Amino acid sequence: MLLANDAEAAHWLPGIRVLPDAHAGAGGLAGVEAALQSGRDALVVAWDMPFVNTNLLELLIADARAADADVVLPDSDSPYGFEPFCAYYAARVRPALSAFLEDGGGAAREFIARVNVRRVPLSVSQRAGDPDRLFFSVNTPEDLRRARAIATSAQ
Repeated sequence: MLLANDAEAAHWLPGIRVLPDAHAGAGGLAGVEAALQSGRDALVVAWDMPFVNTNLLELLIADARAADADVVLPDSDSPYGFEPFCAYYAARVRPALSAFLEDGGGAAREFIARVNVRRVPLSVSQRAGDPDRLFFSVNTPEDLRRARAIATSAQ
């Protein structure tokens, strides 16, 4: 499913179910909350991370099955040291996440600090590929140019 609030989102990937956030304007965690509304666990990947691969997702799922964690996320070289929008969220965190968002929300790292988290070490994520590539995020026109160059060089 695609979690998006844009009115045109249904046209981005025809045939894919689109869900809006229940807490519009609350950021990425509102999308996670929407993903969990079905009562099922969710594996989330931010739309702006084009190089996340199935090997990494399989590592997250394997860790989730092995650990009794509410959230399983990979460590990274990001400013906060982990990737909350490339992660596995157990359905049981939805009430806590909804309460967090209803209380005004905040940064993902603030919510992550409130739940039982399993962090996948960078050394494990590296089995799936170069973390600089896996967690590359497209946020600017320059990032998009770099992503296109990376994709072209990989072909």
